[in-house]
Amino acid sequence: MAEELSNKAVPKHIAIIMDGNGRWAKKRGLPRTAGHKAGGKTVEKICEEAYRAGVEYVTLYAFSTENWSRPKEEVDMLMDLLRNYLSDSLNNAKKNNMRVRVIGDRSKLDPDIIKKIEETEEASKDYTGLRLQIAINYGGKDEITRAMKKIAEEVREGKIDPADIDQDVIEAHLDTAGLPAPDLLIRTSGEQRLSNFLLWQTAYSEFYFPDTLWPDFSKKDLLEAIDYYNTRDRRYGGVR
Repeated sequence: MAEELSNKAVPKHIAIIMDGNGRWAKKRGLPRTAGHKAGGKTVEKICEEAYRAGVEYVTLYAFSTENWSRPKEEVDMLMDLLRNYLSDSLNNAKKNNMRVRVIGDRSKLDPDIIKKIEETEEASKDYTGLRLQIAINYGGKDEITRAMKKIAEEVREGKIDPADIDQDVIEAHLDTAGLPAPDLLIRTSGEQRLSNFLLWQTAYSEFYFPDTLWPDFSKKDLLEAIDYYNTRDRRYGGVR
């Protein structure tokens, strides 16, 4: 991997919208649940490959605030998959020296899921490998709204002067506080929209939209995404 990426800039932070699980299953005449299960297996593989490539942060869009509108059977299945993933994540985090953090509004999640999240975050907090963020019940608009409410409350309590509110203050109240912005956002399956994911954080990200469905996303696809990133002329405010 090191030889394949020599002389290439590797994104420090990659965000991924894991799209195409349902279509992957439909193409094979399988239920949607099979696609989601296959996609879950891809997560660990891509996290390992990303870290080997030199990526320091990966943020995955696992369940959006809009996903609650899906059929109840599918939502229940996704929650069960999440339970299983979180149960396995303690071992995976330890095996891969991976620090896990969950972003999003936990208030609508079942208590047992919240407990698993807290246990995973606590157990992996001192690991020094890949920093993995999992977005659960997450929406960019919801995140910004919650941040504004926190700031408003601190203004009311006299902790923040309204005149001091700037981008740094807002970022400190987002779910991603303390994390660098994504350098590269990947959405699999060929769809070309953000779907309410990391709206604030991706202001200067490069976007990459491969046709590959998420369960089929491989090391080769990841390397192609990094190759694409290297074709971009990264500029911020006119400064290279």
